[in-house]
Amino acid sequence: MWNEKLKMRKPLILLMGLLFGFILATVASAGQKATRDECVTMCKAAAKMLMENKTAGIAEIANSKGKFVWKDSYVFLMNMEGKMLAHPFKPELTRQGSLFKLTDENRTHPKPIFVEFVDVAKKNGEGWVDYKWPKPGEKIPSNKFTFIYRVGYTDMLVGAGTYK
Repeated sequence: MWNEKLKMRKPLILLMGLLFGFILATVASAGQKATRDECVTMCKAAAKMLMENKTAGIAEIANSKGKFVWKDSYVFLMNMEGKMLAHPFKPELTRQGSLFKLTDENRTHPKPIFVEFVDVAKKNGEGWVDYKWPKPGEKIPSNKFTFIYRVGYTDMLVGAGTYK
């Protein structure tokens, strides 16, 4: 009789174990910081997807639960004219024109960060930019170091950063 009860409970115990494991993995990754290597890898993967299928790439980058959102980071997409084409946490940026006038207000000498993104993409094809930007879900800007990567020979660039 005991064996029969145990057999009936095995699926329930297995399901509970899987659920507990999923919760632990989710909690463990929630507080993790993205690495510089991950930012480079994610930007290159996003650029590859955009080259293969621009529409699908834009949709995936804009998805706040998509594959280009991980740990405390995400990939964004803009063009060389300073227009945001996809952003998973600030979609309102895509409804604006050029973002060239926006500056990093928390610097001693404010600079137009989106101009710097485009400059890096045009001059070198890739590189790092440091500035201040709010973490997802926060309003106060934090120090951020972002990798910029030009998407082939297109007028697009992707970026992903890590907060310091």
